[in-house]
Order: sequence, then C-alpha cells, then structure tokens
Amino acid sequence: MKRHLNTLYITSDDAYVRKEHETFVVELRNADGETKKALQAPVHTIENIVCFGFKPLSPQIMAFCAEKNVGISYLTETGRFLARVYGAQKGNVLLRKTQYSLSDSEPESLKIAKNIVAAKVSNYRYMLQRHQRNHPDKYSDETGSAVELLGGRLRNIRAAESLDELRGYEGECASEYFGVLPELIVEQENDFRFTGRSRRPPLDPANAMLSFLYTILANDVRSSLETVGLDPQVGFLHRIRPGRPSLALDMMEEFRAYLGDRIMLNLINLKQVTKDDFEIRESGEVRMSDKARKELLTAYQKRKQEEIIHPFLGEKMTIGLLPHIQAQLLARYIRGDIDEYPPFYLK
Repeated sequence: MKRHLNTLYITSDDAYVRKEHETFVVELRNADGETKKALQAPVHTIENIVCFGFKPLSPQIMAFCAEKNVGISYLTETGRFLARVYGAQKGNVLLRKTQYSLSDSEPESLKIAKNIVAAKVSNYRYMLQRHQRNHPDKYSDETGSAVELLGGRLRNIRAAESLDELRGYEGECASEYFGVLPELIVEQENDFRFTGRSRRPPLDPANAMLSFLYTILANDVRSSLETVGLDPQVGFLHRIRPGRPSLALDMMEEFRAYLGDRIMLNLINLKQVTKDDFEIRESGEVRMSDKARKELLTAYQKRKQEEIIHPFLGEKMTIGLLPHIQAQLLARYIRGDIDEYPPFYLK
C-alpha cells in the first residue's frame, strides 16, 4: 500500500526553498533581507511542491526533485494552473497504448465515463441527503426535488447510449445540484450568497473558493495518474484538447463534492473565513486574501490526513490516498485485471 505523502505549498513571495542533505528547508526573508527557517521536511515525506505566483525554484532544487520523483507545479495566485515539472516518465508504455486505444473507442470510453458520472451524481445526492439529516429544519422542498431528480438521472446515466447523452445528464445534474447548494450554507448566508457556478472569473466568494479547491484537487489527481503510468491528457469523458488534462478532469469528478464542496461549506459554516477575506475587482472578479488561501490549504491538508474505509477495497486509508488508489484501480481496469472501473462513492 502506498504511503500518504504531503504537499509543500509555497504561498509567500518572501519564501525561499533550499535543501540540506535529504531535507527541504523553507526560509522566509524579511524587509531587511534577513532570513529565518520557517519549515523543514525530509524529502521522503513530500510528494509535490506547489508554488503560487512567480516564485522560482533554483535549478539545484528542481534537479533534486526530479531525482527524488517530487513533482513541481506552478499556479497563479488565484489558483489557475500554469505548468508542471517532473522527472522521468513512469509506467509501462503498453498501459498507455491501451489507454489511448480505449479513449479512441466511444463504447469503451462510455463504459468508463458512465461509472465516473454515476459516482459524481451519487456523491452530489449524498451531500444533499446529509444536509437533510443534519439540518432537517432547513431542508426545503426544492432540495427534496433535487434529490429525487438526481436519483432518477442515475438510472438514465447507467442506460446512456452515447457520450453526448451522458454529458447532457451530467450537465443537468450539476445545474440542479448547484441550484440548491446555497441551502447548505447555514451560517453567514447573507455574506456568502451563491447564485450558481461561475468560473472565469469567479463572481462571489463561494465560487472563488471552489475554483481554488478544484485546481489543487486536479493537481493531486494529475500527479496520481502520472505516478501509476497513465497519461493525464487522454481521458474518456472530457473531450481531448491541447493542454487540457482530460483524464485528470475525468477522475476528479468523483471527488468534487467530497474534497471541494464540503471543505468550502465547512469553512463558511464554521466561520473560518468571512466576507472580509475577499476582494471584489472592478471586473467583478472576486479574489481571496492570503489569509483565506492559507485557510483553504490548511483545511485541505487536514482533510487529506483523515481516515476512511475505501468503499470498494474495504481497507482503511487516509483520504489523501484516494486519488492514487483510484488511479491504480483505473490502471488495473485498463490492463484487464478487473472487469470494470470502480469509482469512488460516498457512503
């Protein structure tokens, strides 16, 4: 079983990363140019380094990361993916060759994509039902109708005969879910009004948080796919486009509710973020403060350290291992070791 490793997030403009023997050391420089050690971590505990904004790493650190199989990702300050640097490609070329063949076949792609979308919609439905159990006094008829519709669409999804039909059901379910998601905000409702999903740019604080969380989740999924030898660019549900990590976007659908939406809702409902942590630009774009960004990263890392029983394997593991386990299961299916790909279902 793979061990859960950590991600090192570099968010400060004053941060500098160096190495001491087999250890990463992060130092912070003050206005006078003096440095102090902020963190140190043995390389064997780190899986990825994620840099926000233009914070270059030295060639020595980049070479060290390549040698130790530590991925490096660059994101904008708002969380938009820019680039990823990694060492030698892992995996068997025959695995990727089979992946490409399945991706080129609509019937084979549909078989995998239906399982992924069914898990995504089921997890949406679970989130709404969980809200009903925890807050019965705030459970509306609209949310009840959404739960019923999602249940019906699960049957349609499993019977879909084309990828376009499947994508239509997925879009309808996402629209229905996000239409009632504001009901799950039970604290600070007036400060965090959510009127639907907005992406580029995010037009409210909740969407700003979701976009950020989805980006770091996609980065984790992408890294996991590369680790098991799959090509994150070639998927089954999302259409292939230059520069788009289609398979990473496919697989993260299973985790959006669990590792994105729930963290956003918890931070709002527990008042760990407030309206003062966000800035509205002239364009209407909403941006998070450094404090809000650090709150999200801390919550995300803590969530990954919690343990669950995997619904398919029946084994206890940290949540942070889920993307890697699902990538392994997909690779096993592509090799023909199992009859179908078992996606991640919330239970």
